[in-house]
Amino acid sequence: MIENLEDFIDAFEEVKLLNWVQTHRSGPTGVGKTLEDLLEIPENNFDEPDFGEYELKAARENNNSMLTMFTKAPEPARSNRVLLDKFGYSSDRYDNGNKVLHATLSADRFTNIEGSGVQLKLHCDEEKISIQSNDGIEDIYWSKDKLEKAFNKKYKNKLVYVKSDSRGTGDKEEFKYLEAYLLSGFDYDSMINFLEQGIIKVDIRIGQYSDGRIHDHGTAFRLATKDFPLMFQSELLDSKKL
Repeated sequence: MIENLEDFIDAFEEVKLLNWVQTHRSGPTGVGKTLEDLLEIPENNFDEPDFGEYELKAARENNNSMLTMFTKAPEPARSNRVLLDKFGYSSDRYDNGNKVLHATLSADRFTNIEGSGVQLKLHCDEEKISIQSNDGIEDIYWSKDKLEKAFNKKYKNKLVYVKSDSRGTGDKEEFKYLEAYLLSGFDYDSMINFLEQGIIKVDIRIGQYSDGRIHDHGTAFRLATKDFPLMFQSELLDSKKL
């Protein structure tokens, strides 16, 4: 069982020796899920570190990779229903007539919402991060005090990031885990700063079950791995240094 950084480094060295490993889950989250399984770290959907005081993140090694920092639904209650009813759209990718709303929002520009003519962005003020449409600021937001609590609960300034090569697609995708880094120098104030600059974005992924109930796939605060040098100091984790 991995309880500290030394345990992780030893276990990760064994993972690297496996060479190419077929994904344990198709889709964007496969790279992290497969690594957790290989390290025997239980999947963590709660606002807690993955092992010890460390949050573990993995990403494919390319400039388009996005890292989910944490998920947090907007306020007030039923905001996802309001968003879906007001800005959602029908999609050919689904076999029913229910609406979906998939959009990546940032504070520095508007995002076009598919087939609707509507644009959305993030609006930042001293107390909250709100969703803004063409018509103005919506009463849908993340209060900064709750964002700070969510961030500090998930990240105790200790983040381990793993780079992976990848090949293939879908459930045939394979990963070769390459290097692990300890990232530091990042805090809540930095997160808000980069959110206001549009470097950190918010992914909204709302759908519906066949009976019409809301299906929140996780409203995620995300960061491109290519922007890591702007935000983190990194240290290569190597068993030879132990």
